[in-house]
Amino acid sequence: MINADLLKKQVLFEDINSDGLEKMAKIVKKISFKKGESLFKEGDDTKGLYLVHSGKVEISRVTADGWRQTLVVLLPGHFFGELSILENRHHVATALALEDTELLLIPKEDFEKMMEEDCILALNLVKRIAIVMSKNLRRMNDKFLSALISY
Repeated sequence: MINADLLKKQVLFEDINSDGLEKMAKIVKKISFKKGESLFKEGDDTKGLYLVHSGKVEISRVTADGWRQTLVVLLPGHFFGELSILENRHHVATALALEDTELLLIPKEDFEKMMEEDCILALNLVKRIAIVMSKNLRRMNDKFLSALISY
């Protein structure tokens, strides 16, 4: 079992109370990847929701002309795989460890079970996902507008 104090350092769990953290600590798994190792590829089944504990993860996609385009580099505290788990679909991007990396994984089956059994905890997690995604979207919009203005 993961220590609940470890989860407090994750953006996803910032607003989760100690009971919720204890519940999550029972289902979260710690996994490690070496530098250059693929976590998953475009089209792979989703294994769950990933949280970066240490290291760096690059999320990328292959463009129509075959080039790999980096979408984001994620540092400790950030999470990914949320769209695949919420939309119940395959991954549409590739995740690669840019350095030796430790992740916390909320397995898909455990996430779905928690959604059915603890609606309040599930609502708080989904709300937190929405808040972080909204901030990311606003930041990307600002960068896009700045690029357009300076062009």
